[in-house]
Amino acid sequence: MVTPRRTRVEAVGEGAAVTTLELFFDLVFVFALTRVTDWMADDPTAEVVLRGVLILVVMWWSWVGYSWLGNVAKADEGVLRVGMLVAMAGVFVASISIPEAFDDLPGGLSGPVVFAVAYFVVRIVHLGMFWICSRDDPQLRGQIVRWIPSVLLGTVLLLLASQAEGWLQTALWAGALLGDYVGTALAGASWRLNSASHFAERHGLIIIVALGESIVSIGIGVAALPVSWPIIAGSVLGLAVAGAMWWAYFDVTSILTERALAEATGERQIRLARGGYTFLHLPMIIGVILMSLGLKKTLTYVGGGEGHTLADPLYGIPLAALYGGAALYLFAHVWFKRYLIGTVNVERIVVGVVLLAITPLVALLPAVVSLLVLALVLCGLVGYETHRFRELRHAVRHGSHAEQ
Repeated sequence: MVTPRRTRVEAVGEGAAVTTLELFFDLVFVFALTRVTDWMADDPTAEVVLRGVLILVVMWWSWVGYSWLGNVAKADEGVLRVGMLVAMAGVFVASISIPEAFDDLPGGLSGPVVFAVAYFVVRIVHLGMFWICSRDDPQLRGQIVRWIPSVLLGTVLLLLASQAEGWLQTALWAGALLGDYVGTALAGASWRLNSASHFAERHGLIIIVALGESIVSIGIGVAALPVSWPIIAGSVLGLAVAGAMWWAYFDVTSILTERALAEATGERQIRLARGGYTFLHLPMIIGVILMSLGLKKTLTYVGGGEGHTLADPLYGIPLAALYGGAALYLFAHVWFKRYLIGTVNVERIVVGVVLLAITPLVALLPAVVSLLVLALVLCGLVGYETHRFRELRHAVRHGSHAEQ
């Protein structure tokens, strides 16, 4: 039987590059992350931040499924191109409704229902595209069949949550996400990974997207304020923090972990991809977005917005998000490297613990000084690692590590 041209898919080969459609797809997530950060910053209470994290997990689960799909078949060819564009529409509608994902605003459609339905569309399209890709692969088709219950459980609970309120609603969200993650972990490891380099690149790019949101948050925090020397100083410090976090991931870590993923084979490679990238990149993203929340509030303080002065300290949830987000990012890095290459980065554990320990102390300092301390600690970490491991770093970055 001849496969209709409109439903043909083109397999991804080893060494494939990320397509422009996948980059286009990621732009929707830039908007989604910005919406989450802005929503949390408007009312940074513990409940709002918790709900913001739950929204992040939902958006991550929407994105990560398509990173696997795009590694099996080319995203910009055949029916997958249409599927990706439809999924983008679903993600974009969900992003628009983020401020109403839990509490509906007066007038218009029900925000929680719109968010849940948009998420359902994204998941169904993803499942349908994978079903098409697996028509000549019985093992992958069986994996998808085992995975369907977790998809249904997650989406049904999210739809139920749209009809609930308060902590019951939050609990249903948590249950939906837990069911998705546990179900995926228990469904087996018979997925397909056609290109380790493509898969690693996709996840590296989403880290860039998240770090880009931290820079956007710096700008948005002072967008309506007159430029001043404190704003310039705070912006440079915020950029230094984001730069240090970029360095921590892309200088050596991303290279070593990609090599480890490429060298693995069979089911072990799938488990490394699922555990190291699908699961452990999520806390990195959450850490960056929490830090973005802290950066946005810090720049507001520094610029004299919302009635604050330069001497006012950053405290409470915004400060915990700023320092705790950076610490979570570092801890996730340690776990990621341990999972992929078996090494433990003690330096990053120590710095993460130090950041958590000094958080109550910097709450006594002006907001700009708190940001300065964070920048010095993170830049000091990357400087120390760069100097201490300079020979290994040179070998890794210039190719001789593989020969050793």
